Amino acid sequence: MEPRVATAPCPTKVGDVASNVEDFTLSLDEILAAVDKIEKQVNEIEHFYQSTSNIQTSSNSKGCSKDKGREKQFISAERQQQNALRREAAAAKRMQELMRMFSTIFRQITQHKWAWPFLEPVDVKGLELLDYYEVIEKPMDFGTIKSKMEAKDGTGYKNVREIYADVRLVFKNAMKYNDEKNQYHVMAKSLLEKFEEKWLLLLPKVAEEEKRLQEEEAEANSDMQRAREATYANMARELSSELLEVDKDLKNLKEMVIQKCRKLTSEEKRILGTALAKLSPENISRALQIVAENNPNFQATAREVDLDIDAQSDYTLWRLKVFVKDALEVNEKTTADTAFNNNDITEDKKNGSKRKRDSCDAQAKTNTKRTKKVSIL
Repeated sequence: MEPRVATAPCPTKVGDVASNVEDFTLSLDEILAAVDKIEKQVNEIEHFYQSTSNIQTSSNSKGCSKDKGREKQFISAERQQQNALRREAAAAKRMQELMRMFSTIFRQITQHKWAWPFLEPVDVKGLELLDYYEVIEKPMDFGTIKSKMEAKDGTGYKNVREIYADVRLVFKNAMKYNDEKNQYHVMAKSLLEKFEEKWLLLLPKVAEEEKRLQEEEAEANSDMQRAREATYANMARELSSELLEVDKDLKNLKEMVIQKCRKLTSEEKRILGTALAKLSPENISRALQIVAENNPNFQATAREVDLDIDAQSDYTLWRLKVFVKDALEVNEKTTADTAFNNNDITEDKKNGSKRKRDSCDAQAKTNTKRTKKVSIL
């Protein structure tokens, strides 16, 4: 694209300037707004894929195998939600069964003849245990555990390990506060041993359920990731189409602006022809491509090309004019920089001259191969 073309509308009638400029500005504002929107979406997509790449790299560095689920089709958001609800319901049912099994253990422990000191909260005030809360950070008792196990308002235990931890805490608190020879310490230690023995019988089922939950969570996360990837892939495809539309709009806008411009004079055409002859082989090829874009019959890649300036459309001539101007400006800057650098060379002139001759000879050979014969008519 040569955006500078679109910055110099030149209507032939002064009275049309305001209308033309207003139309041009509105069109340009719409394109810029679309480009800004596309840029934000592109940044979002890039950020997503960059984050995904970092996660995958981290997983691979830890020796994790690649996600086989990527071979599956992604699951829609609605389907994911349905699956999640089913998994949660099934997991809750299995956990309730584990809790039921644990309640049997709990009942056996609480019915033991030595369980009576632990059935209710410690009467700190009545027993005048002034330092109890300094020693015990979290008091616990069987009565509190039972109430939480039976809670229906959402404040109850969520899994069996939470109950297990609180039961152990009852005994650990008693052993921590009381000396080893104290009866409460002895009773707590004995009950803890019995409780651990019974817990070990249930533990394999608890571990199996925890492993299953981890696998289901990993699968759910994988489904969610695939769904997000599909969403961003669709977004990328849509952006590709939008970019094509923006490119088309820009081309139409440039054409509209150039059509509003005056025709080049004979003198300007002559100057343009002279300037074309000064272009490098690469820029000559690009200039010929500009001509070919609006003239399908023009053979831009032929070894010998006849370019009739007068036969070109105003649109093509204005594009050539802007392109040639920019190309020559770049060439002049490059030449000036090269001359400046050459003036700084003060040592090894002989070798420098030889390298320069070799470079020139090589460049001449290259130009001989690349240069095509172009006749400006």
